[in-house]
Amino acid sequence: MATAPATSPGSTDPGGLAGGPAAGPRLGFIRLRKKSYAWALFCLMVVVAVIMLYPFWYMLDNAFRSAGQFDRQAGHSLAGWRELFANLPVASQMLNSTLVCAAAIAIILAVSTTAGFAFAKLRYRGSGIVFLLVVSALMVPLQSIIIPEYVNLAKFNLTSSYAGAVLVYAALGTPFATFLMATYYRGISDDLIEAAVMDGLGYERTFLRIAIPLSLPAIATVTVLQFIQIWDDLLVGLLFLPTSQRTITVGLATLSAGRTTSIPALMAGSLISAVPAIIVYLIFQRHLIKGLTLGMGK
Repeated sequence: MATAPATSPGSTDPGGLAGGPAAGPRLGFIRLRKKSYAWALFCLMVVVAVIMLYPFWYMLDNAFRSAGQFDRQAGHSLAGWRELFANLPVASQMLNSTLVCAAAIAIILAVSTTAGFAFAKLRYRGSGIVFLLVVSALMVPLQSIIIPEYVNLAKFNLTSSYAGAVLVYAALGTPFATFLMATYYRGISDDLIEAAVMDGLGYERTFLRIAIPLSLPAIATVTVLQFIQIWDDLLVGLLFLPTSQRTITVGLATLSAGRTTSIPALMAGSLISAVPAIIVYLIFQRHLIKGLTLGMGK
């Protein structure tokens, strides 16, 4: 006569998951809980997306209105765009923003890549202290040093051209960029660097031929983050750039500083100002995510 197999004392079957009578309800509860979590996360992401995208929709919708249409919230026209281009040299200010961003980012990349490689791969006395001092510059708020910066640059007549703003932006962006690049370079194998040096490349050519190509995701990350920060900055551009060389962000601030402000014109200018940052982010999005995950995570 056949008998059911005995269960050993050490074996467990919690809740009958192996086929007991409670297995079905428990598995159904687990699936229901997972679906609930998924739907809750989806609803949360939808709410966040609406909150983040609504300002862009509001800006786009009201950019194509006149002042009267904006008050009534009805109808669309190009009156706001005509008023914007009549009161603001949009093309020249966009060019000024591009020049300032390009020059500042070039300096930041030149300094941060070389300094980051030196901190990560070269061993010398006091390197840790120097790196700590560089990183500690991240803790200094801009508002506390902006007046001393202005006084010092004014002594060298650097507050009436692009040079003053470019140097300030480069000084503000270099500490974070150096920290990110040093963190990224530490993830590159020391054996690879030492092998290249022993093969006769030297540290200079090893940096140019091996380290730079391997660090392109980190370089793209620095470029995107610094571009967005510099492009959208108001304070430095307002203090260190003359009227003829104002950036688009400063121009929009002065446009809204009058007694009467045309909201449609301001929305049109804000839309123009936001487009380059969005384009740069979309172009480098893949490299940006890779640089953050591989660089900061090492």
